[in-house]
Amino acid sequence: MKDFDVRGWVKFPYDPVLAAWVGHALPAARAAVTDPAHADWLDCDGTWFIGVDALPNDAQGRVGQSGPLAGTAMSFIAGRYGQLPLHKGQVSVMHPGYPRPRRGENEAAARYRRNRDAAHVDGLRPMGPDRRRRVDEPHAWILGIPLTEASPDASPMVLWEGSYHILGAAFRRALAGTPQERLHEVDVTDIYQSARREVFETCPRIELPAKPGEAYVLHRHCLHGVAPWTETASAGPDGRMIAYFRPECAGGVAEWIEST
Repeated sequence: MKDFDVRGWVKFPYDPVLAAWVGHALPAARAAVTDPAHADWLDCDGTWFIGVDALPNDAQGRVGQSGPLAGTAMSFIAGRYGQLPLHKGQVSVMHPGYPRPRRGENEAAARYRRNRDAAHVDGLRPMGPDRRRRVDEPHAWILGIPLTEASPDASPMVLWEGSYHILGAAFRRALAGTPQERLHEVDVTDIYQSARREVFETCPRIELPAKPGEAYVLHRHCLHGVAPWTETASAGPDGRMIAYFRPECAGGVAEWIEST
């Protein structure tokens, strides 16, 4: 899809196949949110349930009595990236008042969350006391599937259109010349932060609200985050709930730095 090559994201309209899957996934997601085993995922003073690996789906995306995760979005992914086994989905839930600081978050990080939508590239987890970043989780792609109805200003996904071109090139420069088996050891912090500043200056910020039955796919190098919950935003008692899937590249970091 040419638009995806240029923009680094694509949104799919209502798909009855996906909507049927959502009907099975929502009860399981609700149960995951209230499961005491997942209590630590409630953060930002109760305004964000992070919910990594909280959805009890299998490797084909079956959850509850559903069939495999399918539909136009999955067909697009399979055509572009092939088939990958799915991890347990993230159940990300936003509530009124987001963003408040995360546990242990300093003022600079809280300000970045508030003013820059906590913009990030997935898989670059900060490590150590200096929070240096390496490619810790080389995701192949990002799929977002809304599970609940919410107003467009209820903390939608935010992305910087075309950012994957800038960030992908920066990562390839940072990792150039490194043996494949050591790519995951390279510190990309400085070049990542520099490229991120360029993205903020040159790429349009896009808010991407969506409804159950719709879906969107982001390139793995796309800078993205979550907008604040506005004073006029609304959602049901479940909050703004989205299931995310980000399986890792079969070829590890060597595949991750490719521009596909």
